Parts: sequence; structure tokens; C-alpha cells
Amino acid sequence: MVDADTAAIQKIITLQYNPETLTRSLQVKGVGESSGNRSEALRLTCPPVETIKVEVQIDATDQLEVADTVTIQSGIQSQLSILEMIVYPSSAQLISNNNLAQSGTIEIIPMETALTLFIWNKNRIIPVRLTEFSITEEAFDVNLNPIRAKISLGMRVLNVDDLGFDKGGSLFLNYQQNKEQLAGKFRQGSLSDLGINSIL
Repeated sequence: MVDADTAAIQKIITLQYNPETLTRSLQVKGVGESSGNRSEALRLTCPPVETIKVEVQIDATDQLEVADTVTIQSGIQSQLSILEMIVYPSSAQLISNNNLAQSGTIEIIPMETALTLFIWNKNRIIPVRLTEFSITEEAFDVNLNPIRAKISLGMRVLNVDDLGFDKGGSLFLNYQQNKEQLAGKFRQGSLSDLGINSIL
């Protein structure tokens, strides 16, 4: 998580295991989609809306084998909680907004959180907003602390249409520019590869 204005790193959350699969979908944002205007059929209004889904596993076996104090006391709840806090406003923000409401403030601005980055590798450092978050706790210790869980995360990539070009938008531009560089390395085919000589 980073500060959206300064890009200062506030928190790094590493996953215990790499997810086995990553599902991405792209929803194209074109001008001619709703109007049906053929003259606009090839125009794009902004980058596509990209969504990402991953399933994460957390298991306390290794920590229990080395008698990790936090794991013995609370299982994997600290790992679950740090992930959950991404989608919670802080308690200080909640209390502040309640105090403003009690004092008669008419308009209360929605609470702002840090910008979340999903980092898969050096080519995929992506600003995102979590849209789905579900936890299945699968095993427990004698005190009913969870010791094994699966977490399903759905994320929406935040692009320059969402963030602008100043705040976290530059992080999205880096992500898109990495795609463009990788696409430039692709060896193009030819019409003869398709068994044809001409498309006209």
C-alpha cells in the first residue's frame, strides 16, 4: 500500500504461497458500443476495465513447527486481519466521522484509504481496488483459532481514467507501458502462415 499523493510505501503484505492461477478479464471501453454509430466503431474512450481474481492459501503448519509465538496464540488471524484491513476504514476515521456527525456537520467526505498495489512480478505492478473478498477458514486449533484458510480476492485495476495522471495514474501508465514493450517483442506472423496471399 502506498500514499496516493507521494507514492511513499506504507505497508507491504507478502503472501505465504504464490497463487496457482490468476484470472484476468478486460472490458473494452469504446465510443460506438451504446450509440451504434459506425463512424465511432474503432474509437476507444479509455483503457479497458481490467479485473483480476486470485485464490490465496494460508497455512500455519510451518510456523507451528518452529513454535512461532504469534501463531500459537492466534493462529493465522494476524495474516487474515492485515489483508482484511485493506477494505476497512481505520477506527480513527470512523470515530472522527461520528464526531463530525454529532457536531452537526452537514457534509461528511467519504473516508480515503491508501492506494493498494498488486505486485505479481516486475512487469505487473498494478494499482487496484479490492472488489471481492471472501475467506474460507478450513482448520482450527484447540482454541478455535484458524490455522488454515483460503482467500478469494477480486480486484479492479485502477487506470488513468480513475486516478488521473498525477496521483497513482503514473503507476498504471508504467503497467501499460510494460505491456507495450512486451507486445513489441512478439514475433509477428504473416499472411502465408494462415495459408492466404491477400485479404483484399
